[in-house]
Amino acid sequence: MDYFVSYSEKQCFSELFDSSDGEEMEEERMERYAADLEMNPFDGLPFSSRYYKLLKEREELPVWQVKYAFMESLHHHQIVIVSGDAKTGKSSQVPQWCAEYSLSTHFQHGTIVCTQTHKHTAVWLALQVADEMDVNIGHEVGYVVPCESCCNSETILRYSTDDMLQREMMSNPFLSNYGIIILDDVHERTLPTDVLLGLLKDVVILRPELKLIVITSTQMCTKLQTYYGSTSLITVKSRYQVEVVYTCCIQKDNFSSALRLLFEIHNSKERGDIVIFLACEQEIGKAYKIIQQEGPNLNPELGELVPVLLYPSERERILKPNEEGPCKNYRRRVLLTTSFGGSLVWIKTVAFVIDVGIEKRKVYSPRIRTDAVVIQPISKSQAEMRRQILGMSSGKCFCLYPEEFTDNEVKLLPPAKIQESNLTSMVLFLKRMDIAGLGHCDFMDRPAPESLMQALEDLDYLAALDNDGNLSEFGIIMSEFPIDPQLSKAILASCEFDCVEEMLTIAAMVTAPSCFLNPPQGTEEIAEARTSSTGLYRSTEKWCQEYFLNCSALRMAEAIRAELDDIMKRIELPISAPAFGLKENVLRIKKALLSGYFMQIARDVDGAGNYLMLSHRQVAQLHPLSIYYNTARIPEWVVFHEFSIPENNSLKIISAISPDLFVELAPQYYFSNLPASESKAILQEEINHLSPISTTGKEEKTNSKDKEYKKYPETPAKQRCIIQ
Repeated sequence: MDYFVSYSEKQCFSELFDSSDGEEMEEERMERYAADLEMNPFDGLPFSSRYYKLLKEREELPVWQVKYAFMESLHHHQIVIVSGDAKTGKSSQVPQWCAEYSLSTHFQHGTIVCTQTHKHTAVWLALQVADEMDVNIGHEVGYVVPCESCCNSETILRYSTDDMLQREMMSNPFLSNYGIIILDDVHERTLPTDVLLGLLKDVVILRPELKLIVITSTQMCTKLQTYYGSTSLITVKSRYQVEVVYTCCIQKDNFSSALRLLFEIHNSKERGDIVIFLACEQEIGKAYKIIQQEGPNLNPELGELVPVLLYPSERERILKPNEEGPCKNYRRRVLLTTSFGGSLVWIKTVAFVIDVGIEKRKVYSPRIRTDAVVIQPISKSQAEMRRQILGMSSGKCFCLYPEEFTDNEVKLLPPAKIQESNLTSMVLFLKRMDIAGLGHCDFMDRPAPESLMQALEDLDYLAALDNDGNLSEFGIIMSEFPIDPQLSKAILASCEFDCVEEMLTIAAMVTAPSCFLNPPQGTEEIAEARTSSTGLYRSTEKWCQEYFLNCSALRMAEAIRAELDDIMKRIELPISAPAFGLKENVLRIKKALLSGYFMQIARDVDGAGNYLMLSHRQVAQLHPLSIYYNTARIPEWVVFHEFSIPENNSLKIISAISPDLFVELAPQYYFSNLPASESKAILQEEINHLSPISTTGKEEKTNSKDKEYKKYPETPAKQRCIIQ
């Protein structure tokens, strides 16, 4: 077998020399070979002393025991599944071995990409692997994450988030520039990962030279073997023993029990950092505040208790300032996260894990077009992965549930996100792939039929599909934007209504994490601060503190806006000059918003802030942080960005509209499908007041769904458009 073997491995090289040449010749060859050993084959430079130090640490990793078996499987099989315990070195070492294998073939089939489900995991792994390979980050090893790329034309190994590799398939459907594709953390079952699993199942058939590596948990390897058929399986086991402590009964208040146990561990004087797996992200922030409040009351001789926030769904990993800085006393870190935050735990000093045993999952309901919260036990796979956080050292895992509960009451694997998510963006992507001949996707777990039907229906309303169900010209352009299809449709509409600059800013702000902080003085100060803050992109720390804004979230919005602006220029869409302050501009922005969000309209039915949504008979209230909340006169009709059931059935990010504006911009075939209601009757009266010519125009629009933006008479609207 002719794969590349690491120069620094402890191998026997006697077979490389011919004993008949004599001792002198052999000694000369050994010296020449020793000189070669000091050169890095990836950049041609001498190895540093740090390389050899890190190599010794790498050889101690449990995954190193299966290196030869993995290289054999990679040589003889097109698909290799690597399963096993967490924190054994799979994510850092397997890609490096793939780089060694590809180097032996001079990368004739392409370079290597390794996907991650979290942005920060991808960045951190790229930095670590570049250090271990003794090369420069951004050159031989790099990363590609949303709004950031650290690669060049010479990059041979890149770490990428799964959604970025999925988007790369839009311009390169068969991923022809890669010879080896590694899908990591497949057991997390994110929507992009499941889509990649399905599409690559066809790609490996069409590209026999392509190698596919799938890294997952032990519990999922059988399912993957059945799904892919002929594969090779490599199993990695941790060498550390973990002590698991169960409670005698299920806890009534898991959150309080977890914090009580945290302080008991701290008072026991046993050293080591602590990871707490909580039920939801709201509990992360709540626990953070409690730990900070209790800090001054703790015995100073025990050291400082430092809470660290790890939000799996956020684009940013939030850390306490100076977390890694110098400190005279002992500092014990408490990492607060949820079910899918295990891969964000990188430190090797964790000695304790606290597992509450339940999770609050967001499950999308196609009927009401929003997420509902379901409280359920974690799966056996999740429970095992939490214990394996201690795989880098021995430690204790405290499970706040009985052992028999895990054996008898929980499922083996967690549900796939493809069965719990809004599928509109995914269907738009697959329609785009259908143009390249990859529209069929053999999913490992089939999505719910009602979710697929709702996604197709929404894309039809947005004019993304033609009469044959294929992508329209609008749909092709919409698929270029890495945002919600409704938002991308609003951006396209802004080209007609001459408010592109403003719409790009709005799109960036609603896509980024919320930048609004809650000041202690209350709602009135919130409104005053936010309505007076006109320079959203002066994201300096001082300015953000003054107006109660999250500086890092604003910087993320800046990056998203720059990316959207680049896409507009790349596909040569017109960008109008900004017109902030003009009354006509407010109306234009509302028209652009309604062109994408006409399915998200609500009306105050009683004058008391009880909003009934048009598309379904769900009642909601304004979010407490809305600019309209607790005002003297709330708007009767609103367009909203998000309906949140977990936050007391609230409408978030809204703008006041008038019914005639909705009638002007909503497709007639959407309006005709709305359920009967008083609100629909009011809108019907507005339609009846239109001229016969306009009514005829709407009927034509029903039969030609992709002919958008038919002109209607201008109608007045309230000159107010607040994004809050």
